[in-house]
Amino acid sequence: MATHQLTICSFVTCIIVSYMLLAAAAAERGSGGGGNACGKMPIRSAALSLSPCLGAAQNPRAKVAPACCSKVNALIRTAPKCLCAVLLSPIASQAGIKPAVGIAIPKRCNIRNRQAGKKCGRYIVP
Repeated sequence: MATHQLTICSFVTCIIVSYMLLAAAAAERGSGGGGNACGKMPIRSAALSLSPCLGAAQNPRAKVAPACCSKVNALIRTAPKCLCAVLLSPIASQAGIKPAVGIAIPKRCNIRNRQAGKKCGRYIVP
């Protein structure tokens, strides 16, 4: 009887772990279910490309590095919704990025073609 219960527990654990892995892979591929907001670039790659912005996305008083502004401007030109997808992703959360701070980086960089007034999750792009 104990062996049967152990087998059932192992099976259930296997199902739960499989589900978690699939959910994590889906979250990384897309931006919450609506396809990939970053085009052909995986969100993880887009997030890594924005590494010069890490300090500015954590602290609203931090100086935004010119390299960050350049990366954000290029990202907005090629995939306007990608910055939002990155900011709302689990990857950004794990890196300590604050979406409310990160969403203002295009304005702090004086990027004119930003998505001003558009929603990004519960945030509005300034």
